[in-house]
Amino acid sequence: MSTVVENPSVQFAPTASQLDMAYSVCRSIARSAAKNFYYGFVLLPQRKRNALSAVYAFMRRCDDIADDDTLSPDDRHNKLMESLDKVHRALAAQPTDDPVLLGLTDAQRTYQIPIGLLDQLAFGTAADLEYGQLEPAANAPLVARYQTFEELRQYCYGVASVVGLVCIKIFGYCDPAAEPLAERCGLAFQLTNIIRDVKEDAAMGRVYFPQEDLAQCGLTAADLAAPHIDVARIRPLLALEADRARECYSSGEELIPLVNEDSQPALWVLITIYRRLLEKIALNEYDVFSERVRLTVPEKLTVMGKGILKRLL
Repeated sequence: MSTVVENPSVQFAPTASQLDMAYSVCRSIARSAAKNFYYGFVLLPQRKRNALSAVYAFMRRCDDIADDDTLSPDDRHNKLMESLDKVHRALAAQPTDDPVLLGLTDAQRTYQIPIGLLDQLAFGTAADLEYGQLEPAANAPLVARYQTFEELRQYCYGVASVVGLVCIKIFGYCDPAAEPLAERCGLAFQLTNIIRDVKEDAAMGRVYFPQEDLAQCGLTAADLAAPHIDVARIRPLLALEADRARECYSSGEELIPLVNEDSQPALWVLITIYRRLLEKIALNEYDVFSERVRLTVPEKLTVMGKGILKRLL
C-alpha cells in the first residue's frame, strides 16, 4: 500500500510556466498514445483538455510499469507502489519537477478528483500482476481468469469504470445519477477492448471471458489460442459480450446530457468512436483473429468533425 504523506509546513506551488511545460508534456503523451481517446480530448476547453491529458499520462505511466516484462511481477508491483508514493507526495504539496505529477496534481486540485480514485487507477493497471508472468509457462493450460461475468465486471470496474468516474469529475456534473452511468460506460469500453484484443491477450496467457460464458458457448479457454482459429465457433461468445457492451453504451447516451454542456461533444465523440469500433467488429462477423480491427483515421476524424459541429451549435 502507498504511504500516507503529511502536508509540509511550506507547500510547494509550481509557477505558471512550470505548469504550461508540464501540460505540454502530458498533451504530447496523450496525443501519441491515446489512439481513440485523444479525438475526444481535443474538443474540450483547454483547461479540461489539459487535466484529462495529465490523467491519461499518469495512467500510461502506470500501464508501462505493469507491462514491463523485463521485471518480475513482484518488481513491477513494487515499482508501481513507489510511483504511487511519489503521486501522494506531490498531492501533499511536496516539491517535484516531474511534469506528469505537476499536471496531475494541478488537475486533482482544480477538479476535486478524489485521491482514492487516482489510487484505483494505479491499482487497476496492476490487476494482471496477481496472475504472475504475462507469458504463459511452456505447456501450461490456458484457463479463464474469471468464473462469472460478475467477477469480470469487478475487474472492468478497476481498469475502466474508475476512468469514467475520473473523467466526469473533469467534465463536470451535478446529478449523482451520472456516476453509475459513467461506470457502465467504462464497462462498455472495456468489453469492446476485450473483444478486439482476444487474440493478443490469449497469446500472453490472458483470457478475460468468464468460464460460464465459455461453457455456455461450448468453448474452453484453449480454443482462443488454437493454432487455427475456427471463427464460427468463437463468434457466439464474442456476440454475447458485444450484446452486453451495447446495453452499457445506452448508459452513455443517458450520461451525455448530465455532464456540463462544454464537455458533451467530447463525451459524444468518445462514446461514438468506441461504439463504432464494436459495430465494425460485428460487421466483420467477429473475425478479430485475421487482423486487428480498428477505425481508420478518416473514420475517427469524421466522428470528431460531427463532434465539433455539436460544440458549435
